[in-house]
Amino acid sequence: MNLLKKHWFPALLVLLVVVVVAYQLGSSDKAGEKVMPVRSGENLGWQAPSLYLDNELEGEARDMVIYGEELIAHTSKYLGPKGTVAQISNGLNCQNCHLDAGTRNWGNNYGAVSSTYPKFRDRSGGLETIPKRVNDCFERSLNGEALDTTSKEMQAIVAYINWLGKDVAKGEKPKGSGIRELTYLERAADPVKGKIIYQAQCQSCHGANGEGMMALDGSEYSYPPLWGEHSYNSGAGLYRLSRFAGYIKDNMPFNQATHKLPTLTDEEAWDVAAYVNSQPRPKKDLSGDWPDISKKPVDHPFGPFADGFSEQQHKFGPYGPIVAARKAQAANKK
Repeated sequence: MNLLKKHWFPALLVLLVVVVVAYQLGSSDKAGEKVMPVRSGENLGWQAPSLYLDNELEGEARDMVIYGEELIAHTSKYLGPKGTVAQISNGLNCQNCHLDAGTRNWGNNYGAVSSTYPKFRDRSGGLETIPKRVNDCFERSLNGEALDTTSKEMQAIVAYINWLGKDVAKGEKPKGSGIRELTYLERAADPVKGKIIYQAQCQSCHGANGEGMMALDGSEYSYPPLWGEHSYNSGAGLYRLSRFAGYIKDNMPFNQATHKLPTLTDEEAWDVAAYVNSQPRPKKDLSGDWPDISKKPVDHPFGPFADGFSEQQHKFGPYGPIVAARKAQAANKK
């Protein structure tokens, strides 16, 4: 009895553990249910490699990948208006559009870049390399100047992107890479409805006037501006409504919505994209884009077009009639 009094607390802990384990074992088959193990990576799609687990990446190659990740995550600190290396961009970071330094599933990640580049792109009408694609972002999304392709910074960014895609077979585009394509609405996306959604779901981070929220040290944005002089220009990929709506649906509000647990409906995502992209922003000379105008996406908002539909409908939709007309044109040519 004295021994029990002396060691009552450990004995109580052991008893509690026994009770909990017994309960879990007993409940696992409750009502005929089976406890199924969760398999690593199941239905998760592409997963970025880990620097902590990559024991083959060493020396200068590892340093370049680490520097490339830093440049993607904090572009403005190195290449923004107050950049320590150069001042060639608008203050946004690459990861403002390519979430988690380009590693988040359905977050406009880089999972399929290394496996699919170089490739022919209809927008430029030519074969594009990864450096060319990176500079497209500098000139469009970052509304700045092209980065010297021989620079350490470009080499580091390319090294990082290639490392991210090192386990993806050439020519493959794994599930979860890039941005998901939403089903087109049967109506035009509505900026008026989108404004209401923006005020309720987006304004607290991105500002009433889309101005974003600057970090305390003033070197980069914690939340990027969505319109105005410091935002992406009219040539950026997210200026296409289908790209922006898919991005919003799976990722916004930031760190609240996910691909599996979205906050907004499809219609809300389309409408808020329409509102944001109807606001003023820097212009880009697009005269060299889409040399074959028949290849323009249905939501490219600038003419001329080969299908006879207006710029207004190409920007906001509905896109179904455009798709149907193009299919009919293609069938008539056969």
